[in-house]
Amino acid sequence: MANVRTTWLLGGMTLSLAIGSTALAHPDSDLPAPPDGLAVTTVVRAGSGENTYQSVPNWCQIPDGRKTLGSTHGGVVVDKQGLIYFSMEAGPSGILVYSADGKLVREIAPGLTGIHGMCLNEENGEQFLYGAHLAGHQAVKMKLDGTVLWKIPWPEQSEKYKNEGEYHPTAIAVGPTGNVYVADGYGKNWVHEYDENQKYIRSFGGPGKEPGKFQTCHGIALDTRGPKPLLLICDRANRRLQHFDLDGNFVAVITENLRLPCSVSFHGDKVAVAELEGRVCILDKDNKIVSTLGDNPNHKQWATNKVPPQDWTEGIFNAAHGISFDKDANLYIEDWSVTGRIIKMEHVGAEARAD
Repeated sequence: MANVRTTWLLGGMTLSLAIGSTALAHPDSDLPAPPDGLAVTTVVRAGSGENTYQSVPNWCQIPDGRKTLGSTHGGVVVDKQGLIYFSMEAGPSGILVYSADGKLVREIAPGLTGIHGMCLNEENGEQFLYGAHLAGHQAVKMKLDGTVLWKIPWPEQSEKYKNEGEYHPTAIAVGPTGNVYVADGYGKNWVHEYDENQKYIRSFGGPGKEPGKFQTCHGIALDTRGPKPLLLICDRANRRLQHFDLDGNFVAVITENLRLPCSVSFHGDKVAVAELEGRVCILDKDNKIVSTLGDNPNHKQWATNKVPPQDWTEGIFNAAHGISFDKDANLYIEDWSVTGRIIKMEHVGAEARAD
């Protein structure tokens, strides 16, 4: 019988239990390597209670003909059929589409590499992909097969830019009436609103540290958990999340002291936050941290895309960048890496055991 090792991450300590043997190891212990890659299957569990997750080793299969997956500096969304879409910084295709078992289904959007953030929106029973195309200084709307329906160029009407080279959009969200919100997270830190016909309406936010301002408005999402929908914005360098109403008015700073929040995903009342400094955290309905996943104790690996694959640790994040729940509350995380890294964390909930 092959050994199956389950590792628990508990508040900075790692507890490793090998079933079929008596090995009980502290993280600093020097365990011998298995004789081959199939001898030990490592599953890392993290979190607590209902928010307990375990990693799925080697989940993402690299497409045929490639030595690496490609630079993962983008976003993640999951459609109603359970297919997972990852936007890629470079490569032959802009978006890779995977099944829940980690197999590549198709590649789409060959002319749109460099889409940074994405969202899905259902309209008259059909789902559409929206992307903040960082490389193209524009926003795009696509069908699920990658067919482009429209593009919104740099917001010249806002009078906040001299040229499109100053505009570097990182995230996009769609409101209940079809209005589109594009966050210029790598540019001048404004969020721009357009109507359902792509007509410019307004800009809000702007650079600064005070509430209602941004230092890298990196991620944006529609938050429908409350009595009225709000925009939740990842104010990355200010290490916080902020709420705005759909007219761009500041509502509140809802969570602070995060580790460079990049993007968020919702499942019921929960919010999963991808943090660039080596962690994913889960917030409750009151926007308080109730669980952390993949917390990297090696600060030298935080917020860098240069960690080589041989130095990755199963179930540990280096630079969590894109994130999405699926319908079963499983998480898919795009870890920022020059060679490409995608991680699936399976939701196991309160019934999780170390055996």
